[in-house]
Amino acid sequence: MTTLSPTRPRRDTRSRTYSAIPGRSPGSPPWRAVKSLIVLVCVLLVLLPFLAIVSTSLADAAQVNETGGFVLWPDHPTLGSYRAILQGGLVSRALLVSIGVTVVGTALSLLSSVLLAYGLSRPDSYGHKPVLMLLLLSMFFVPGVIPSYLLVKELGLINSYWSLILPTMINAFNVIVLRSFFMGLPGEIIDAARIDGAGELHILWRVVLPLSKASVAVIGLFYAVTYWNAFFNAMVYLNESAKWPMQMVLRTYVVNNAAIGAGEASAAGAALPPSQALQAAILVLSILPIVIVYPFLQRHMNKGVMVGAVKG
Repeated sequence: MTTLSPTRPRRDTRSRTYSAIPGRSPGSPPWRAVKSLIVLVCVLLVLLPFLAIVSTSLADAAQVNETGGFVLWPDHPTLGSYRAILQGGLVSRALLVSIGVTVVGTALSLLSSVLLAYGLSRPDSYGHKPVLMLLLLSMFFVPGVIPSYLLVKELGLINSYWSLILPTMINAFNVIVLRSFFMGLPGEIIDAARIDGAGELHILWRVVLPLSKASVAVIGLFYAVTYWNAFFNAMVYLNESAKWPMQMVLRTYVVNNAAIGAGEASAAGAALPPSQALQAAILVLSILPIVIVYPFLQRHMNKGVMVGAVKG
């Protein structure tokens, strides 16, 4: 009679062989040094362009002319480039326009997206399936530039600040992310609020939104960055340079390398800094508001994106 020996679990010989080789273990000092070096190189590749832009904007005219372009570290830091572009009125006015459009547009986009997403997340809401289908179709069938321009023109929004907000006020992807998060909330809490006599708006304000701070903060950041970085609508719909947002100024004087006139950038009788320093100063001013706001919302990024994107 043949006796069967018990089956022994297979050993992972690859990991044993890998660990047996000196200096090849993932936790060995050589590998940690290599990984640290790779991370350090990646960090330097990211930080060096920012450092060059900020340093060039703070460098004096002699150092910029001596290097012939970007400066990695200013010898004599000065705010002359910032004073020059802000005293002329064009950049300061564009900065105020961008801040106003971003604040108003983000508030309206969040309000409309939250209301629409909450309505679509309720299975008993009237007509939510056709509206959801239209929302999904809008992600795949985007109107062209000419139909959009004709619509904005018929609405009387040409050369108006509303042309920078209304055409892009609702983003279908952001609404779907919020809807997925709302659908993942415990239904018992909403039912308990209904039993207590709360209406839908009261439930949304008092129950749903406090539980959705992370997702709403992330969607708000997405909208704010979109409004702040948008320049195409301004290029198409705005006819006056006095109404330009910051990104149009950035495109005109940095991307297109247009010359900044003395009447636009400096006080009367003051010499203009080099064009590289002026362009660097405009770049810094264009990214500074988002850099200031992002740290306050960064703690919500991982939770809001992951939870809102994988459910539903």
